[in-house]
Amino acid sequence: MAETVWQGNYLTMIVDGRWEYVARARGIGAAVIVATEGDAVILVEQFRVPLGRRCLELPAGLVGDEAAGEPALAAAARELEEETGYRAGRIESLGHFHSSPGMVSESYELVRATDLVRVSDGGGTADEGITVHRVPLAEVPAFIAAKRAEGVAIDGKLLLLLGRVLLG
Repeated sequence: MAETVWQGNYLTMIVDGRWEYVARARGIGAAVIVATEGDAVILVEQFRVPLGRRCLELPAGLVGDEAAGEPALAAAARELEEETGYRAGRIESLGHFHSSPGMVSESYELVRATDLVRVSDGGGTADEGITVHRVPLAEVPAFIAAKRAEGVAIDGKLLLLLGRVLLG
């Protein structure tokens, strides 16, 4: 039987038999955005406290953290513009995925954003300090390798962009 042993504003720690895992509190979800502009993808880099360093990622954000019942596509559009400064002319769901099913119950809606228009510099909220990168698709593997060499953490979701390289 699952027992909540701790709950904060955003996370809940649960023990279920031998399993210990983390869940999002209050039904909050997440959206992860694959945003492309022509032959380039939009990536973000920001400091992540749990890692103690900057991390290269796809743009992403919470769903329902500000308004209960917020649709995932609306949250994705909002977060994309806030983090990157790009507004999507078209946004569509690519499916629902789970982050790290052996440790967290968190899942996310993977979203494709296209027909992008730059409307601001992005950068997220004042405390996020997000750096926006527009990377040509052909240069993604080298860009990720260079960031890793700089000591930047690489989010596992970027494997999506490395698929062809990894599979040969």
